[in-house]
Amino acid sequence: MPQQLIDPHTEPGGPESAGRWWRNAVIYQIYVRSFADGNGDGIGDLQGIRSRLPYLSGLGVDALWLTPFYTSPMADFGYDVADYRDVDPLFGSLADFTALVGDAHDRGLKIIVDVVPNHTSDRHRWFEAAVRSAPGSPERERYVFRDGKGAAGELPPNDWESVFGGPAWTRVADGQWYLHLFAPEQPDLNWDSPEIHAEFESVLRFWLDLGVDGFRIDVAHGMVKAEGLPDVGHSSQVEMLGTTVLPYFDQDGVHEIHRGWRRLLDSYDGERIGVAEAWAPTAERLARYVRPDELHQAFNFHYLTTAWDADALRAVIEESLLTAGSVGAPTTWVLSNHDVKRHVTRYGGGELGVRRARAAALLTLALPGSAYVYQGEELGLPEVLDLPEEFLRDPQRGRDADHGRDGCRVPLPWSGDEPPFGFGSGGSWLPLPAGWRDLTVAVQSEQPESTLELYRAALRIRRDQPALGDGPLRWLAGPPGTLVFAREHAGGGAGVVCAVNAGDRAVDLPAYGETLLASGPVRSHGDRVELPPNTAVWWHVADGNEGER
Repeated sequence: MPQQLIDPHTEPGGPESAGRWWRNAVIYQIYVRSFADGNGDGIGDLQGIRSRLPYLSGLGVDALWLTPFYTSPMADFGYDVADYRDVDPLFGSLADFTALVGDAHDRGLKIIVDVVPNHTSDRHRWFEAAVRSAPGSPERERYVFRDGKGAAGELPPNDWESVFGGPAWTRVADGQWYLHLFAPEQPDLNWDSPEIHAEFESVLRFWLDLGVDGFRIDVAHGMVKAEGLPDVGHSSQVEMLGTTVLPYFDQDGVHEIHRGWRRLLDSYDGERIGVAEAWAPTAERLARYVRPDELHQAFNFHYLTTAWDADALRAVIEESLLTAGSVGAPTTWVLSNHDVKRHVTRYGGGELGVRRARAAALLTLALPGSAYVYQGEELGLPEVLDLPEEFLRDPQRGRDADHGRDGCRVPLPWSGDEPPFGFGSGGSWLPLPAGWRDLTVAVQSEQPESTLELYRAALRIRRDQPALGDGPLRWLAGPPGTLVFAREHAGGGAGVVCAVNAGDRAVDLPAYGETLLASGPVRSHGDRVELPPNTAVWWHVADGNEGER
């Protein structure tokens, strides 16, 4: 296989942007309810996060993304917001938040918060006023209310389906219907209303003024609906998510919203960023969200959903780099988050899943651009598949019980021999498996070969090696079932070669240089190495030497 150079800097916004922190940042996702409990009520909170900042800075990440902590009735665990400018008492107070931001910044950690613009809670004062008001009133114009079909309006206005299952419409007492693309407790906002634009600009300014470094934009592909709200004409629409443009997702009009937000972010100092949670049917359509005048990053779900297969991984890596690079944006890489099964389990579970996950970590952290780490993946945590029924409260289970997200949201194990393993003094809102006693932070910190120490080492090397992070990637020849590529510093000098064996047999490879890190044992014999299945290795090489092998 010939060498191939992929440089993501192919358009304006390229090399001169390489110094911007967000282009190569490693961003750690904190699911606030499940990270650390500071007040002993069994639920994670801002005080708990603040107490664990030494751990996070020691891990070596650059920024923290916090899931919603705003005032909420918690129908969707905080993604149903009742007050966008306050902290829910469950998680603390605004004073706790400002203290957290200050302490994080003192440690060199940036703070990214969620913003939820597609919908509010049904307990938001705006929606409560809309339900009390008459059809056609200004209060109802803030949401998507419509008359129903049928002789008496008894049928929904169209055939749209909720992501959480069932119709996307609920009828109110006076006979009109309101749209909710998620739970009925999450009514969609009407972004045709100038009032909505003004309100969210005000919300963003509120948190920017408190010092946040950016926003992760929930359902960034939502907000705008096709004119006339046409039928999809297809049932089981959830199967179409991310594979086709729907009249309620990935409409072209969302980009004007993001352009306005980019202008707002650019008006603040310190490179404040916007990150799109956007599902798009193609990499080309996803790249539109990160054009130079729009958002800074978009989650690369195509990479997350790719099977553990060398050819498939290479294809998605190449496509991602080329399409993001075509608009001058960095690519992001993510293996897990709070909405999907943990990748240890997706990769086969057990010892096999752990080996593949460790190799995937080195692959991911060696790729150009920015990487996201979901809390607990640095511990090699698997999905919890046997939670007792009484704990399963994820509204997505309404679509399909097998797609519930509770199992990836189980709190972190910190220390000790019994659950809740140091999560807090008052138990935990979801039970931790007793078998996690060997996966706690305390135990793994004492084991040089643990997954936690692998992440610490990889993140330290990534910071120390100018070739890693943003910049070009050059593919090298490798045996079938492998990925081999070089990362070279744009200013010249030493580089890094990464090799990954995603196959089921050991392969023979050149020893490209000094071994920096491996996800598992690697046998050396002279100037060759035997790379076992489901294993990755990083080498430090002199500039250009990898091409001579």
